Amino acid sequence: MAAIYFHIPFCKRLCGYCDFYRSVKLKYMPQVVEAMRRELATQHSFLHDKTIRTIYFGGGTPSLLAPSEIERFVEQVRSQFDCSCLEEVTIEVNPDDITPEYVAELRKTSVNRISMGVQSLDDQCLQFMGRRHSAKQAVEAVRMLQEAGYDNISVDVIFGIPGFGVTELVNTLEGVVAMNVQHISAYHLTIEENTRFGRMMAKGEFEEIDECSSESHYMWVHRALTAAGYEHYEVSNYAREGFRSKHNSSYWRGVEYLGIGPGAHSYNGEVRRWCEQPIEEYIKGVEYGSEVLSERDKLNEYVMTSLRCIEGFSLDKVEQNFGIAERKRLEHEAIKTGLSELLINDSGNLRIAPENMFLSDFVIEALIEL
Repeated sequence: MAAIYFHIPFCKRLCGYCDFYRSVKLKYMPQVVEAMRRELATQHSFLHDKTIRTIYFGGGTPSLLAPSEIERFVEQVRSQFDCSCLEEVTIEVNPDDITPEYVAELRKTSVNRISMGVQSLDDQCLQFMGRRHSAKQAVEAVRMLQEAGYDNISVDVIFGIPGFGVTELVNTLEGVVAMNVQHISAYHLTIEENTRFGRMMAKGEFEEIDECSSESHYMWVHRALTAAGYEHYEVSNYAREGFRSKHNSSYWRGVEYLGIGPGAHSYNGEVRRWCEQPIEEYIKGVEYGSEVLSERDKLNEYVMTSLRCIEGFSLDKVEQNFGIAERKRLEHEAIKTGLSELLINDSGNLRIAPENMFLSDFVIEALIEL
């Protein structure tokens, strides 16, 4: 099974925290869409596994595209690959793009999963982050989608925002739980250099919250969502039973995926590839950067992505794929002081308890081989 990702890099406004490849040059959108169709048409050979399980439209803001354009991409995938096992087609949407007319058109497409960037249900916090919707619009957008028959909806929440404490976070968590959606992604705010927040921090106008507050916010999220019946199955992801993100889970399991569009990445088990051209150049012809993964790279990625998930990684699989020496090295590292208190060994499966996943980076850095 494999996955396909379409990166729609356009936004009406750039959020203060976002470091994804994006552009507000909306006049180029038709040309970029056509260039993406040309790119897809030439990439059948990149994937070894031609059976597609999931398709994901991310961004940027994919909901700026008409639903008919989204469906054209899906139909092109169906014409080029084996989609007999296609289970999940996701589109990321902004709340203020959701209107009755948009939803009615979207229901005519193959999209069966919605991922909505809610981020907060505090209007001041939304304004601070540069979001272009209100809390009321987010709640109404989810309601419209549910009334239209969508029963696989994910919402994004951001926590750890300077100036906004536990009260605002708890109100947001209570609000998203009340939405009765199937999936919630909760991300700690990170300050990236190429963002408005990053530039503010460089000038001394902005500071990240301290480590103690970060951990406190994480635990508020974990406790609130697990108490509401959501499984904490990955560092930043919570799902009702049967509603884990199949597409994102593919990344964490090392499944092959093909990325289409400026800003998209691809992986076929041997090669990791990416396109980071300016959209004006992408329109003229796609160019890729790439790297061939060494056995050490593959092992490190397996450990890293697995420890982000509730199942962890299998020592038997490490031995099978990378040799007995690597298994022994990992077993030895895992019993060191500090790690032994965070890692659980379930019959040769090493994992981190969900309540401790906030410290996953510490564990991963100790286990990977540089």
